[in-house]
Amino acid sequence: MQNIKLIKKSKIPNTFKTQFVKNKFDIDKEEIVETFELEFDFPKDWKIGVIVGNSGTGKSTIAKELFKLDKYEYGNGAIVDEIVTKESVDVITQVFNRVGFSSPPSWLKPYSVLSNGEKMRVDLAQSVLNDKKQICFDEFTSVVDRNVAKMASFCIQKYIRKSDKQFVAVACHFDILEWLEPDWIIDTNTMSFHQGKGAPIKDPLLILKSENVSKANGISLKSIII
Repeated sequence: MQNIKLIKKSKIPNTFKTQFVKNKFDIDKEEIVETFELEFDFPKDWKIGVIVGNSGTGKSTIAKELFKLDKYEYGNGAIVDEIVTKESVDVITQVFNRVGFSSPPSWLKPYSVLSNGEKMRVDLAQSVLNDKKQICFDEFTSVVDRNVAKMASFCIQKYIRKSDKQFVAVACHFDILEWLEPDWIIDTNTMSFHQGKGAPIKDPLLILKSENVSKANGISLKSIII
């Protein structure tokens, strides 16, 4: 079992407003100190991990200590041109499809005009197309609606399981867990570590029991585009 203890310090600037807040709420400190302590033991040959918890519970702090967070910037060109990789255009578009970014017209748009869901998928594609074997994605699905979040989670876990990469999602929503089927979970709400995949889920695109079935696991099949 491994153990990490992280101490995060934030010095309080000496300004009129900070002094007002300190006096009003009886805060007699020169700095804010946060301590995060965790025991963990990653399983052998793991593929997908999740660091999940509410805002302010230390998710990103722990992720930065254990992994290197992925963050990207793009220019104003078509996103198919802005992706940084040695791979061919054909491979780029294949990866777009695998992470659920399957709209060719959107491939020709700049990153800045894409929807939040499309931006997240582009970032996933860029992570996948990098040479490095380990992907750590901060704020995973935080800015998209929950149906998009579940579908993106399902797409990325299918791809990662077949690849030689490892994927770590840093997230504030627990609803993605059954779709990612992680090999381990760090819950920063309780500072606890868990390992082992849950029960396998079925491909929601194949659950078509009758013409009247319009939803599978809470996702509208008519709205899914991958």
